[in-house]
Amino acid sequence: FSMQIGNANVIAEKTGITTITDFRQRDMVLGGQGAPLVPAFHQALFHSHNENRVIANIGGIGNITILPKDKKNVVSGFDTGPGNVLMDEWYQQHHLDLYDANGDWARDGTVDEELLDILMMDSFFGQAIPKSTGREYFNLKWLANILTQVDKAIPAKDIQKTLLEMTARSITDAITTYAKDTDAVYVCGGGSHNEVLMNALRKHLPDISVETTLKLGLAPDWVEACAFSWLAMRTLAHQAGNLPAVTGADKPSILGAIYPSNINS
Repeated sequence: FSMQIGNANVIAEKTGITTITDFRQRDMVLGGQGAPLVPAFHQALFHSHNENRVIANIGGIGNITILPKDKKNVVSGFDTGPGNVLMDEWYQQHHLDLYDANGDWARDGTVDEELLDILMMDSFFGQAIPKSTGREYFNLKWLANILTQVDKAIPAKDIQKTLLEMTARSITDAITTYAKDTDAVYVCGGGSHNEVLMNALRKHLPDISVETTLKLGLAPDWVEACAFSWLAMRTLAHQAGNLPAVTGADKPSILGAIYPSNINS
């Protein structure tokens, strides 16, 4: 099952706008993981006949969508592991702000290679696709358990830099493993504003262009919201919203529950 926060009854009543929610469970009934769901939108908006693209969404969790230029090839996508979640939570433990703006704190740190090796040994990274994960798995409790395996004190900003490197490495490893012919990577989500993270992606993908989705005409902060608006449109049009090759579902399906706006008074 999948639990989604927010009460669509309240939203529909307060706004007077028909509200669609709970997109994941129908896919899960069909044997899928209910995530990621945005690749179908990425395909609709960002596919190109001229280049093999990867859309890398770096929110709390990182995920990629692989868009081959030849439409005969199947679009695929999956979660790659932590995006910003560990960096944000670790930063909040040491600062009053919510996140490391521009990666400035991590910029002054040094990657601890021993810690990085242990982080990257987590079984999720070697798990076959399709796969998904979330904050219920990658969180500070997970990190604390990892840190007990390192028999030395590591400065906090070095841990931050190492977490950033793990995010970059997990994303680029996924691309080099499953999308070897990639010509360009377009990043969206909050991670697109982290200059240090963007530079780390470019370092690990020296022969591939790495930009944000702004270059394709949609600001990186808007992609996720637009994706779920698009999914809502598909629901109202009685069209499938999932990609079975991405989620592992048995077949495409209409997703979501509809909470109509109230009758006219």
